[in-house]
Amino acid sequence: MTGKRTRIINDPSDLVPLLQAFGSDVHKKVFDELSLEWHTERELAALVGDEALVRRSVALLRKSGLVETKWRVPEPGGSPEKEYHSTYSRVQANFGASMEDLAELIHLTFMSDEELRGVTEKLYQQVNGGNTSLSNLAREMGLSQVFIRGVAKRAESLTVRGQRIELYEEEH
Repeated sequence: MTGKRTRIINDPSDLVPLLQAFGSDVHKKVFDELSLEWHTERELAALVGDEALVRRSVALLRKSGLVETKWRVPEPGGSPEKEYHSTYSRVQANFGASMEDLAELIHLTFMSDEELRGVTEKLYQQVNGGNTSLSNLAREMGLSQVFIRGVAKRAESLTVRGQRIELYEEEH
């Protein structure tokens, strides 16, 4: 049954998008609406009142794996639209982390986009240039692997795949 599954978190960096999503009134409202039923971005914008924020919320929730997508069959003569619904209704955390790593991830989560822009841009340039190894990126940038994983989870254009950071391309 949709939306009744448990999200298992084995990596502390997975907390970054969760805290980011539920630390925002708009993201939380979008998630709450998607927990109740399927909605299109247009319907969510009518409920929330801001189309740009809804688009950003849906992108964040999709990237973090918290919502699923399907195409809504249109009325005759209409265009199909993507609609969204929450994937999970529960979470189970199963990881160990040093207090230093956990503090770093929580701090990273609540940094402003401006504070993080330089690191995100440098990481994007490194990955775009072919340096995708987490250990190489940490050494090159002088940052911890935990911090780099967290930045990639937060960045719209990056994703984590095992021990690699890759460019994120949303499927259409």
